[in-house]
Amino acid sequence: MADVFSQLYIQTVFAVKHRQALILPEWEIKLHKYITGTVENRGHKMLAINGMPDHIHLFFGLKPSESISELVREIKKSSNDFVKTEGLSPFKFEWQAGFGAFTYSRSHIDAVCRYISNQKRHHQRQTFEEEFFKMLEDFHVDLGQKKMFDFFVPD
Repeated sequence: MADVFSQLYIQTVFAVKHRQALILPEWEIKLHKYITGTVENRGHKMLAINGMPDHIHLFFGLKPSESISELVREIKKSSNDFVKTEGLSPFKFEWQAGFGAFTYSRSHIDAVCRYISNQKRHHQRQTFEEEFFKMLEDFHVDLGQKKMFDFFVPD
């Protein structure tokens, strides 16, 4: 059988359940390192990771031997267990069901990496809800009957 040659760059976005702001600055780097290890141990290449207390962005080179859904499911499961095992959050920590996945060409790598690394600054001007709907619009994703993240707004 012939080898597989690929160039697949994927940005995924997913949120903490009920969009609770549970990812604290004191341990977010630890979480990012753990998730990076999960991605790379499965043969993929992490290009950028960052987020906010209520959501996270990952940008990676995907090996076609694993589907995006399988990878994201494993990232969420293992990182959820990591947060619990390490006692990082005094609250019940869970990832929300679902995720966004968007593909990019090689020429977009630097711009996407910058965008993800500047999440804190970016979200001073735009909410996660605004950001996510803009991504859906930019990528011409038809919502149809799909269930969206809980865009919970605290009182």
